[in-house]
Amino acid sequence: MPNLLVPAEDGAAVVACSTCRASTDAKDDAEGMRGGARLVAALQAVQASDPRYAGIAVQAMPCLFACQDFCTIHVRGPAKIGYVLGRFTPDEEAARAILDYAVLHAESAEGQVPFRQWPAGIKGHFITRTPPAGYVAQ
Repeated sequence: MPNLLVPAEDGAAVVACSTCRASTDAKDDAEGMRGGARLVAALQAVQASDPRYAGIAVQAMPCLFACQDFCTIHVRGPAKIGYVLGRFTPDEEAARAILDYAVLHAESAEGQVPFRQWPAGIKGHFITRTPPAGYVAQ
């Protein structure tokens, strides 16, 4: 049986579902590419274009099991509350909003970013929060 888990950088990261649907109605976009793969590519391009995002790893993973919410990502960091967000348009604008939020998340003490600091592009996209290993949130 092959290993299910693959080692990844243990730091601030955006884990993006690489197999997500492009939208509620379509698996692939007009060019035959999955929405998740398109979002991963946008995240990687935006991250590479701006040194502000150097401390945030962009990691791809097939299926985050949030299929009804297409184009999903998980923002995480060591000993921090993580967040799963979805329903993004897989483009540069969404990628920049996600990475802007990930920077704020990484700078926070426990993963909680005040609502007033949230980039507009992530509001309404939260699906769930996840506790770090060994903790639950209050």
